[in-house]
Amino acid sequence: MSAKIELKHLSSDTKSDWIKTNAVSIECDDVYDEISIELKECGTINTIYLDKSTAIRFAKTLRTEINKIKS
Repeated sequence: MSAKIELKHLSSDTKSDWIKTNAVSIECDDVYDEISIELKECGTINTIYLDKSTAIRFAKTLRTEINKIKS
C-alpha cells in the first residue's frame, strides 16, 4: 500500500517561507510492521519510520493540531 501526496512546510532556514515538497510517499511495510514516510526535496531523501502505536499517536496529535487552525 502506498500513497503519494504534496506537502507544504516552513523553511528550516527562514521559518517564514513555505516550501512545497512534491514527492511524499507513505508506505506500510508488513515485514517490519512499520509505516515509512519518505520526503524528497531538492535531491535529498529523508525517511521517517513509525511503528503502529507511534503512528496512531502521531495521527491523533496531527488531527488535534488541525482542529486548532482557525480558517
